Amino acid sequence: MKGTIKVHVADDHKIMIEGIIAVINTEKEIDVVGYSLTGKEVLEWFKHHEADVLILDINMPELDGIGVLRAFYKRKKKQKVIILSSYDDIKFAKKMTTLGADGFLSKSSAAEHVIKAIRSVHNGVPYFSDTIKEGLLQMYVGQNVVRGSRPKKKIKITERELEVLKLIAKEYNTLEISDKLNLSISTVETYRKRLLKKINVKNAVGLAIYAVKYNII
Repeated sequence: MKGTIKVHVADDHKIMIEGIIAVINTEKEIDVVGYSLTGKEVLEWFKHHEADVLILDINMPELDGIGVLRAFYKRKKKQKVIILSSYDDIKFAKKMTTLGADGFLSKSSAAEHVIKAIRSVHNGVPYFSDTIKEGLLQMYVGQNVVRGSRPKKKIKITERELEVLKLIAKEYNTLEISDKLNLSISTVETYRKRLLKKINVKNAVGLAIYAVKYNII
Protein backbone atom coordinates (compact mmCIF):
# COMPACT_ATOMS: atom_id res chain seq x y z
CA MET A 1 0.00 0.00 0.00
CA LYS A 2 1.31 3.42 -0.95
CA GLY A 3 2.37 5.45 2.05
CA THR A 4 2.55 2.43 4.35
CA ILE A 5 5.31 2.53 6.97
CA LYS A 6 7.21 -0.76 6.82
CA VAL A 7 8.44 -2.07 10.17
CA HIS A 8 10.75 -4.90 11.18
CA VAL A 9 10.62 -6.13 14.80
CA ALA A 10 13.59 -7.80 16.50
CA ASP A 11 13.39 -9.38 19.95
CA ASP A 12 14.58 -12.66 21.42
CA HIS A 13 11.15 -13.31 22.95
CA LYS A 14 8.54 -14.22 20.37
CA ILE A 15 5.73 -13.27 22.76
CA MET A 16 7.09 -9.70 22.80
CA ILE A 17 7.19 -9.65 19.00
CA GLU A 18 3.63 -10.96 18.81
CA GLY A 19 2.46 -8.30 21.25
CA ILE A 20 4.04 -5.47 19.25
CA ILE A 21 2.69 -6.87 15.98
CA ALA A 22 -0.80 -7.09 17.49
CA VAL A 23 -0.66 -3.39 18.37
CA ILE A 24 0.76 -2.39 14.98
CA ASN A 25 -1.92 -4.40 13.18
CA THR A 26 -4.53 -1.98 14.54
CA GLU A 27 -3.06 0.71 12.26
CA LYS A 28 -3.75 0.55 8.53
CA GLU A 29 -0.79 2.75 7.60
CA ILE A 30 1.82 0.62 9.39
CA ASP A 31 2.81 -2.85 8.25
CA VAL A 32 5.15 -5.39 9.85
CA VAL A 33 7.22 -6.78 7.00
CA GLY A 34 9.44 -9.09 9.03
CA TYR A 35 10.76 -10.10 12.43
CA SER A 36 13.96 -11.55 13.88
CA LEU A 37 14.86 -13.44 17.06
CA THR A 38 18.62 -12.79 17.00
CA GLY A 39 20.93 -9.96 15.98
CA LYS A 40 22.45 -12.06 13.22
CA GLU A 41 18.99 -12.70 11.79
CA VAL A 42 18.42 -8.94 11.70
CA LEU A 43 21.56 -8.32 9.65
CA GLU A 44 20.81 -11.23 7.32
CA TRP A 45 17.25 -10.00 6.77
CA PHE A 46 18.39 -6.48 5.92
CA LYS A 47 20.82 -7.82 3.32
CA HIS A 48 17.86 -8.77 1.16
CA HIS A 49 14.97 -6.63 2.41
CA GLU A 50 14.20 -3.11 3.56
CA ALA A 51 12.11 -1.56 6.33
CA ASP A 52 11.44 2.07 7.13
CA VAL A 53 11.79 1.50 10.87
CA LEU A 54 13.54 -1.24 12.85
CA ILE A 55 12.32 -1.90 16.38
CA LEU A 56 15.38 -3.46 18.00
CA ASP A 57 15.70 -5.25 21.34
CA ILE A 58 19.07 -4.49 22.89
CA ASN A 59 19.55 -7.91 24.53
CA MET A 60 19.56 -10.67 21.92
CA PRO A 61 21.57 -13.86 21.41
CA GLU A 62 24.41 -14.22 18.90
CA LEU A 63 24.64 -10.45 18.37
CA ASP A 64 23.10 -7.80 20.61
CA GLY A 65 21.49 -4.52 19.56
CA ILE A 66 24.75 -2.60 19.97
CA GLY A 67 26.42 -5.01 17.57
CA VAL A 68 23.59 -4.55 15.07
CA LEU A 69 23.89 -0.75 15.21
CA ARG A 70 27.66 -0.96 14.74
CA ALA A 71 27.19 -3.31 11.78
CA PHE A 72 24.80 -0.85 10.14
CA TYR A 73 27.36 1.89 10.67
CA LYS A 74 30.11 -0.18 9.04
CA ARG A 75 27.81 -0.93 6.10
CA LYS A 76 27.08 2.81 5.88
CA LYS A 77 23.41 1.91 6.06
CA LYS A 78 21.21 4.73 7.34
CA GLN A 79 18.52 2.78 9.12
CA LYS A 80 15.93 4.35 11.42
CA VAL A 81 16.00 2.40 14.67
CA ILE A 82 13.89 2.40 17.83
CA ILE A 83 15.63 0.64 20.71
CA LEU A 84 13.65 -1.63 23.04
CA SER A 85 15.02 -1.99 26.55
CA SER A 86 13.91 -3.29 29.92
CA TYR A 87 15.60 -0.35 31.64
CA ASP A 88 15.12 3.42 31.41
CA ASP A 89 18.81 4.16 31.85
CA ILE A 90 19.96 7.62 30.73
CA LYS A 91 23.61 6.72 30.11
CA PHE A 92 22.55 3.65 28.18
CA ALA A 93 20.13 5.69 26.06
CA LYS A 94 22.91 8.20 25.38
CA LYS A 95 25.16 5.41 24.10
CA MET A 96 22.40 4.20 21.78
CA THR A 97 21.91 7.67 20.27
CA THR A 98 25.66 7.94 19.75
CA LEU A 99 25.49 4.72 17.74
CA GLY A 100 22.67 6.10 15.62
CA ALA A 101 19.41 5.11 17.36
CA ASP A 102 16.46 7.42 16.67
CA GLY A 103 14.27 6.40 19.59
CA PHE A 104 14.18 4.54 22.88
CA LEU A 105 11.21 2.61 24.27
CA SER A 106 10.88 0.84 27.58
CA LYS A 107 9.44 -2.65 27.16
CA SER A 108 7.03 -1.95 30.00
CA SER A 109 5.38 0.86 28.02
CA ALA A 110 6.10 -0.27 24.45
CA ALA A 111 2.50 -1.25 23.67
CA GLU A 112 1.29 2.17 24.75
CA HIS A 113 3.84 4.22 22.80
CA VAL A 114 5.02 2.10 19.87
CA ILE A 115 2.62 3.55 17.26
CA LYS A 116 3.51 7.14 18.15
CA ALA A 117 7.21 6.23 18.22
CA ILE A 118 7.09 4.63 14.76
CA ARG A 119 5.29 7.60 13.20
CA SER A 120 7.62 10.07 14.89
CA VAL A 121 10.86 8.35 13.89
CA HIS A 122 9.60 7.71 10.36
CA ASN A 123 8.96 11.45 10.01
CA GLY A 124 12.51 12.27 11.12
CA VAL A 125 11.61 13.23 14.69
CA PRO A 126 13.38 11.34 17.53
CA TYR A 127 11.15 9.64 20.07
CA PHE A 128 12.02 9.08 23.71
CA SER A 129 9.97 8.76 26.85
CA ASP A 130 9.73 12.06 28.72
CA THR A 131 12.08 10.78 31.44
CA ILE A 132 14.75 9.69 28.97
CA LYS A 133 14.43 12.82 26.83
CA GLU A 134 14.80 15.17 29.78
CA GLY A 135 17.66 13.13 31.19
CA LEU A 136 19.56 13.18 27.89
CA LEU A 137 19.24 16.92 27.50
CA GLN A 138 20.29 17.58 31.08
CA MET A 139 23.26 15.25 30.70
CA TYR A 140 24.56 17.07 27.63
CA VAL A 141 23.84 20.53 28.99
CA GLY A 142 25.55 19.69 32.25
CA GLN A 143 28.80 18.46 30.74
CA ASN A 144 30.85 21.57 31.56
CA VAL A 145 28.79 23.64 29.16
CA VAL A 146 27.69 27.14 30.07
CA ARG A 147 24.29 28.02 28.66
CA GLY A 148 24.75 30.35 25.73
CA SER A 149 28.37 29.35 25.14
CA ARG A 150 29.67 28.41 21.71
CA PRO A 151 31.62 25.33 20.64
CA LYS A 152 35.38 25.61 20.68
CA LYS A 153 35.52 24.87 16.98
CA LYS A 154 33.27 27.36 15.24
CA ILE A 155 30.65 25.82 13.00
CA LYS A 156 29.35 28.04 10.24
CA ILE A 157 25.58 27.69 10.01
CA THR A 158 23.57 29.83 7.62
CA GLU A 159 20.44 31.68 8.74
CA ARG A 160 18.21 29.27 6.85
CA GLU A 161 20.02 26.25 8.30
CA LEU A 162 19.56 27.78 11.75
CA GLU A 163 15.81 28.10 11.14
CA VAL A 164 15.63 24.46 10.13
CA LEU A 165 17.75 23.38 13.11
CA LYS A 166 15.50 25.21 15.56
CA LEU A 167 12.40 23.50 14.15
CA ILE A 168 14.04 20.06 14.20
CA ALA A 169 14.95 20.64 17.85
CA LYS A 170 11.32 21.56 18.55
CA GLU A 171 10.27 18.18 17.09
CA TYR A 172 8.81 19.43 13.81
CA ASN A 173 8.93 16.81 11.06
CA THR A 174 10.07 17.44 7.48
CA LEU A 175 6.58 18.17 6.13
CA GLU A 176 5.84 20.62 8.96
CA ILE A 177 9.15 22.42 8.41
CA SER A 178 8.42 22.56 4.70
CA ASP A 179 5.05 24.21 5.34
CA LYS A 180 6.31 26.60 8.01
CA LEU A 181 9.32 27.86 6.02
CA ASN A 182 7.64 27.62 2.60
CA LEU A 183 10.32 25.24 1.30
CA SER A 184 10.04 22.07 -0.72
CA ILE A 185 10.42 18.79 1.14
CA SER A 186 13.59 17.98 -0.82
CA THR A 187 15.09 21.34 0.16
CA VAL A 188 14.36 20.71 3.83
CA GLU A 189 16.02 17.30 3.55
CA THR A 190 19.05 18.92 1.93
CA TYR A 191 19.36 21.35 4.86
CA ARG A 192 18.96 18.46 7.30
CA LYS A 193 21.79 16.52 5.64
CA ARG A 194 24.05 19.59 5.66
CA LEU A 195 23.41 20.11 9.36
CA LEU A 196 24.16 16.47 10.17
CA LYS A 197 27.46 16.76 8.32
CA LYS A 198 28.45 20.15 9.77
CA ILE A 199 27.60 19.30 13.36
CA ASN A 200 28.96 15.78 12.93
CA VAL A 201 26.02 13.88 14.41
CA LYS A 202 24.14 10.87 13.11
CA ASN A 203 20.49 11.86 13.41
CA ALA A 204 17.87 14.33 14.59
CA VAL A 205 18.58 13.37 18.20
CA GLY A 206 22.09 14.74 17.85
CA LEU A 207 20.82 17.92 16.20
CA ALA A 208 18.29 18.51 18.99
CA ILE A 209 20.89 17.94 21.70
CA TYR A 210 23.31 20.31 19.96
CA ALA A 211 20.61 23.00 19.79
CA VAL A 212 19.91 22.70 23.50
CA LYS A 213 23.58 22.44 24.43
CA TYR A 214 24.44 25.73 22.73
CA ASN A 215 21.27 27.58 23.69
CA ILE A 216 19.95 27.75 20.11
CA ILE A 217 16.41 27.12 21.33
